[in-house]
Amino acid sequence: KLCGYLNKLGIKGPIKTWKSRWFFYDENKCHLLYYRTAQDVNPLGTIDLSSASLDCKLENGEGIFEIKTPNRVFTLKAISKQAMMYWLQQLQMRRWEFCNAQSRFPFVLLTRFCVLVHFYVDVVDSEDFLPPVKTPTEAVGLKAASLPAPQTSTALQNISLKHPWTEIQNTVYNICGSKQFWGNNGNVFNFDEFQEHPENPDEEQEAEMEAGCAGACYCSALNWARKAKWMNSGFPGLAEELHRERSPVEKVGVLQQQILTLTEEVKSQKELVKLLHKALEAAQQEKRVSSMYLTAAEDKDRLELVRHKVRQIADLTSRLEAFEKEKKELEQTLTLRESHIQELKEHVQLLMEKNHAKQQVIMALTEHMARELSDPLQETNTIAVETLYKQQEEIEHLKDDIDAYKTQNQFLNSEIHQVTRLWTSVAENEKALLMKCACLQAQNCKMESKYLMVLRKLQEAVPLLPSSHAELVRSLIQEALQWDVKEEAEEGLNLNPVSEYDEYGFMTVPEYEVEDWKLLAKIQALEIKSNNLRSQEVVEKPLRDRWNSVGELTPSAELKSLIRSGIPVEHRQRVWRWIVSRHCSHPPDHYQRLLRQSESTEHPACRQIELDLPRTLTNNKHFSSPTSPLIPKLRRVLLAFSWHNPAIGYCQGLNRLAAVALLVLQDEESAFWCLVHIVENLMPADYYSNTLITSQVDQRVFKDFLSEKLPRLMSHFEQYRIDVSLITFNWFLVAFVDSLVSDILLRVWDAFLYEGTKVIFRYALAIFKYNEEEILRIHDNVEIYQYLRFFTRMIVDGRKLMNIAFNDLNPFPMKLLRNRRTMHREEMETELCELEQIKAAYVKERAEQGP
Repeated sequence: KLCGYLNKLGIKGPIKTWKSRWFFYDENKCHLLYYRTAQDVNPLGTIDLSSASLDCKLENGEGIFEIKTPNRVFTLKAISKQAMMYWLQQLQMRRWEFCNAQSRFPFVLLTRFCVLVHFYVDVVDSEDFLPPVKTPTEAVGLKAASLPAPQTSTALQNISLKHPWTEIQNTVYNICGSKQFWGNNGNVFNFDEFQEHPENPDEEQEAEMEAGCAGACYCSALNWARKAKWMNSGFPGLAEELHRERSPVEKVGVLQQQILTLTEEVKSQKELVKLLHKALEAAQQEKRVSSMYLTAAEDKDRLELVRHKVRQIADLTSRLEAFEKEKKELEQTLTLRESHIQELKEHVQLLMEKNHAKQQVIMALTEHMARELSDPLQETNTIAVETLYKQQEEIEHLKDDIDAYKTQNQFLNSEIHQVTRLWTSVAENEKALLMKCACLQAQNCKMESKYLMVLRKLQEAVPLLPSSHAELVRSLIQEALQWDVKEEAEEGLNLNPVSEYDEYGFMTVPEYEVEDWKLLAKIQALEIKSNNLRSQEVVEKPLRDRWNSVGELTPSAELKSLIRSGIPVEHRQRVWRWIVSRHCSHPPDHYQRLLRQSESTEHPACRQIELDLPRTLTNNKHFSSPTSPLIPKLRRVLLAFSWHNPAIGYCQGLNRLAAVALLVLQDEESAFWCLVHIVENLMPADYYSNTLITSQVDQRVFKDFLSEKLPRLMSHFEQYRIDVSLITFNWFLVAFVDSLVSDILLRVWDAFLYEGTKVIFRYALAIFKYNEEEILRIHDNVEIYQYLRFFTRMIVDGRKLMNIAFNDLNPFPMKLLRNRRTMHREEMETELCELEQIKAAYVKERAEQGP
């Protein structure tokens, strides 16, 4: 148990006094209780350590430390520095244990909202900024309760005037019931806890000795450092001691030098032996040759031996000359080196003389200083000596202060470390609470959207309801329309507000002019907010992390999957530029030449471009005003394209394609090349021609796919004679611009720019499958057409639509799409030929009939 006597600084008006108090740590609440004596029952006050910081104030005196809570600062004083450090370390440790235990979050609550929260609390205690302090048993613990309280003031001053009732209760209890209480429990703070002693007292002493081991090692290291410092100072007798200690080292050095000398001598002897061996071999060879000469039987053999000997003599003569030459060169080198050595010797001699002169000057100055210091009659010398002693004493005091500040710095480092860990734990807890709140808000938005859907159904059935019920429904609808999502969010915690415009300036929630559709706008706003809250941590954050890890862009299956999932806003511009640059070569200054040409010569499509500019992306704030800075940029991009591709010039729909490219790429030239990539690379030929023949072919191909993938829906359309091309033709021509909400539209464009037109077929089929059940419930062709006009704007779950497009509709090969296009194009060209023939026959018949 952590308990003991400390002096607490109390304030009586302007007077500050120290009062002795018994402090006891309550581990259940992380509170430090303080009493007047150890025998009191009721505490005089408490200190909440869970949110407190600790600090030791060395400038106030030894043993003084502070506990800072949000409401008050408590100044305490221990009987010694060791006791102070023990209290601080123990309070740190117990505060961390309490906060670590309290920060555990109930995981079961989060599973109801399909959110998995995992905490990781760093409990690594390897950073020992300050060695553990041995327990001062005389000042801390239960044994200190039986000792008399350390009195720093009179007994009357120790009485707390702020808590008179508590003082009276404790006094009465001490007089009346202390004997009985001590007889039963032994201590007023026991509660059966303070009697827990180890079974083996030796083990407790052994643990305390281990706890103090680090401190002892630290002290021994300090003693060794001080001894080394003393040895290096200039005290008398130090040179002899150093010489005596280093003489064995010098002996070892001399012996090593002798070993090196003997080693060199052995090497030279070995070389001499090698030379003698070579001479002996040469003499033996000469002996063998002479023997052969004497034993030769014929003159011819002797002559040959003589010739061989002559050749050897010539060879040896040449080698001797070479050695003589080498000898002369070595002699010259030796002479140069001897002269260099002589110069170095002279330089050394000069340095030695200079050093000797300096030593003489130093000796003279030393003798002069010694004479001045030894003269007690000179007053100035005496003052200098006293000043020197004072400075030495001041240096010693400063050294003590440095050690104290080092200790304080170590403790404050440990305090910062502990507080940082607590803050990390609180931040994790707060993050979990925010995730839980997001799930609750998402669920609330879902419930509110369902409530509005019920009101909308009742709104449709108002003419069939009784008058009282109809009036009630109207009032509920009026209240729902007056309620504002943003105002409701401002009252509480708004985690993911639905702003009026997104990052690219598109309206997040459309404004419907029809009164009956205003409820749809409310429902859509709630569903957008619900989906954003649910997918923020579960889907969007992991997707952003995957995109952040992508370095250089290269075509791959993984990149294709990432692009289909949607490119984050911060990466979309870079990825779109990379896609366009892969398929379009950028001739230098090509775009600038086209702009100059459009300025000098008026294109026939200029009038149509000017008419379409105000009708471009009316739901986007960057194009809704005629003075918007993007309007001139869009005009220049369209004019440049009309000169770049004279076969097309300009077609209605190109303005919306170029506008989306401008919003994302933000650069005229990049938007121009993006438009070129869409028209010339992604879309088939003649898609934007005067006849729009390929666009009509795609509508027939789409009807085939609709019959194969969604036969029930296609049968429903045929039953009520619905021509879906009236709705879908514009989807294909402008790639869903002005049809889908901006978030889903840009995801479609991400995949469309990378994969091509089959993405448009996939998403067109997915849109019908997404709303298939709603369409099948409508049994009137007028209502079906009315629903198909705006049902794409009601799709807010982009993840669900993407899964339908790329998972539920597989397989979808590009080869099949090309074959279907070829077949329907041939049929359409045949029909056009027949139509031309009928037209020609009709004209001929009218001409024959006359006017």
